[in-house]
Amino acid sequence: MATESSRTPHGIALVTGATSGIGAEFARQLAKQSYDLVLVARDRPRLETVAAQLREHTHVAVEVIAADLTDAAQRDVVERRLKSEADPITFLVNNAGYGLPQEFSLNSADDEARMLEILATVPLRLSHAVLGGMLSRGTGTVLTVASLAGEAPLGTYAAAKAWAMNFSRWANAHYRSRGVTFTALAPGFVRTEFHSRLGVARASMAPKWMWLDANFVVRSALRSAAHGRAVSIPSVRYRLLWMFMKLAQPLIAVFVARTSRRTATVADKRHDS
Repeated sequence: MATESSRTPHGIALVTGATSGIGAEFARQLAKQSYDLVLVARDRPRLETVAAQLREHTHVAVEVIAADLTDAAQRDVVERRLKSEADPITFLVNNAGYGLPQEFSLNSADDEARMLEILATVPLRLSHAVLGGMLSRGTGTVLTVASLAGEAPLGTYAAAKAWAMNFSRWANAHYRSRGVTFTALAPGFVRTEFHSRLGVARASMAPKWMWLDANFVVRSALRSAAHGRAVSIPSVRYRLLWMFMKLAQPLIAVFVARTSRRTATVADKRHDS
């Protein structure tokens, strides 16, 4: 990692879930903004590949930490790095996360608890770990990848993402006057590996016009963070959808409930036959 005398003007950004999708795009764009990087993910070979590419094309210093953030001992390594004053982290991107392909009643409670941990508990712990140093220096940015789904009653993934939205709104209002800003990125559908890992085809999830490129989503998020905004919703189409969702939440809840009842009825009939 860079020394105090050679560190880039922006400092050091730590990105979780940095080997693919939105996380990898954050790493690329932050490197272009002259941030040194600490990349965190479970897969060390993929981490090393991404790090080597970034070093070659951007000439920033890149450190890698292979860690499963739902494992307390491995997460502790990342938390200690966030608390380091020798090479302080000035920008934290909480991006690591995943979804479950089945509905709540079909998943095990342990699987649901692990998803909740990676989407809510882990960002809480990492944000807490980095915050003390940022406050003492009077500057810093914490950006957490949430989802527009977090604004609607759409299952446990959405419920977990709602934590990031509400936490970022509160923390930004509370700490911004002390130089530390918090932003929740709330995209809609983004072209990444996320849905293929769920085993779901994009075409079955949403029409083409609803899909956004990760490059655009990350650029929008970094611009929002630079302006100290608590929530970043990329694209006009999704900002309009967000306004509709705020107004129509009761209707969405009714629609989800009716759809769930119909699905359950069909499943029961199949079971009886």
